[in-house]
Amino acid sequence: AVVSTQSTGIPGITCNPLQGAMYAFPRVDIPKKAIELAESKGMQPDFFYCLELLEHTGICVVPGSGFWQYPGTFHFRMTILPPKEQLVVFLDKLAKFHVEFREKYG
Repeated sequence: AVVSTQSTGIPGITCNPLQGAMYAFPRVDIPKKAIELAESKGMQPDFFYCLELLEHTGICVVPGSGFWQYPGTFHFRMTILPPKEQLVVFLDKLAKFHVEFREKYG
């Protein structure tokens, strides 16, 4: 519950309630400038987002483009198996990164 509740509290990220899964699949709003930059580099926008997340926070998630997401939507897959304390740290870092990403490319 902490993952879907806390991630949905981040502006531009939504996550459906989790029910017995090992993974969460948050939807991410990616600014147009970031989409254009990603495409100019031959990358899917969610791949670019995940790569930026990894480079700036050390957090590794899997781009949703590998999971047949609806066209025009962007997601990433993350595990929810770590202890709650570690998930809270992850979500705090994600929130900070996402706000900065939107400011940079918004």
